[in-house]
Amino acid sequence: MALASTTLPAKTGLSLWCPTSPSLARRLPVRFSSRIASRGLVTASFANENREFVIIGGGNAAGYAARTFVENGMADGRLCIVTKEAYAPYERPALTKAYLFPPEKKPARLPGFHTCVGGGGERQTPDWYKEKGIEMIYEDPVTGADFEKQTLTTNTGKQLKYGSLIIATGCTASRFPDKIGGNLPGVHYIREVADADSLISSLGKSKKVVIVGGGYIGMEVAAAAVAWNLDTTIVFPEDQLLQRLFTPSLAQRYEELYRQNGVKFVKGASINNLEAGSDGRVTAVKLADGSTIEADTVVIGIGAKPAIGPFETLAMNKSIGGIQVDGLFRTSTPGIFAIGDVAAFPLKIYDRMTRVEHVDHARRSAQHCVKSLLTAHTDTYDYLPYFYSRVFEYEGSSRKVWWQFYGDNVGETVEVGNFDPKIATFWIDSGRLKGVLVESGSPEEFQLLPKLARSQPIVDKAKLASASSVEEALEIAQAALQS
Repeated sequence: MALASTTLPAKTGLSLWCPTSPSLARRLPVRFSSRIASRGLVTASFANENREFVIIGGGNAAGYAARTFVENGMADGRLCIVTKEAYAPYERPALTKAYLFPPEKKPARLPGFHTCVGGGGERQTPDWYKEKGIEMIYEDPVTGADFEKQTLTTNTGKQLKYGSLIIATGCTASRFPDKIGGNLPGVHYIREVADADSLISSLGKSKKVVIVGGGYIGMEVAAAAVAWNLDTTIVFPEDQLLQRLFTPSLAQRYEELYRQNGVKFVKGASINNLEAGSDGRVTAVKLADGSTIEADTVVIGIGAKPAIGPFETLAMNKSIGGIQVDGLFRTSTPGIFAIGDVAAFPLKIYDRMTRVEHVDHARRSAQHCVKSLLTAHTDTYDYLPYFYSRVFEYEGSSRKVWWQFYGDNVGETVEVGNFDPKIATFWIDSGRLKGVLVESGSPEEFQLLPKLARSQPIVDKAKLASASSVEEALEIAQAALQS
């Protein structure tokens, strides 16, 4: 099973408006038109002063794209960012991790995690954008687009002009329908700071929390709920945690750790509806078998959908969702690009189309797209899938969890280690190492993982399985790189 969000062979459904390695000259007409727009040679009145480049979205991808514009000297007076949020771009993963810690355990708060601190860069506060000459339009999402006229309409009716447009709208949380209680008070979804703030308010008054979904959101929110000393239950339809990545054996290890922290599991269960009390707030989760689980706070973490919004007329990838792009993140419409979660792009290393919902891809796709747009850089995006999670990292926690995975989770698996705290899982297909996950690795061990996954060395499965420790197994895998 491939780990990336959704995938299919690259030869399927690929409709690109120009070759993957065009000369810089092929892009000059777009740049010329954008300069006309940005220098005010357009008769219509528009709300944005910076019109050469417009980014729609205020998440990780937008922040890292802005940094790349600045690094190339093309931001000041030229770049405008339009976001539905009240905040400058920030590192979104914090919202289901340290942001949810209770007050006494030093929770993360803005401006502490503005981009690009997660990638080792400068903290880009609202003042940073002002200093760099980047125009920010807050709390006013784009609701309409006219691609022929190169104009956008916002929720408040503003008309915006662009020369080149980068769509970085990310995803929206999949929600339960109203008819089964999906919007009852006390029911939460997490995508933005406002969502996390609302959940924190509930956690502070809560006694029993039910989390629906056994993936990343479910695992991270449950770990945070433990810090609040709440009665916590995770409900999901699969028979194990994080089924799209973890092997059954690995999932069992993490489930036991959560149980030791007081978390309960209801696996293989479907939700019938959410029940409300006389005050209208959620009081229970009713399962398909008729049983109920009491809850005064419910968190829904059942996945996400690409935030297509007003861009549905662009070429879409109907098989995996998202806006279809090439290896430079160009859509089929000249001058329009899509990056991050919303983009369906060619995964070069595995020769298939994919869409990845992860901060690492958001950062890298933003940087690659902007470099391609501004320079003669024409290398096709060559992404190596990477996923990680960090939980139970609050003060007083008896055991911190931090795992990293690189590559593709296909083929047979070899598990090494006793989860004390280390454990490693290797995926081997046709004799080659395709993917590797390590829990509680050292910095040097974590740095080795992408080298292994990208090189895909031939490994001796029996020798790997006989390793007495994670360290020995990684040494065997590393030796295979030189053979």
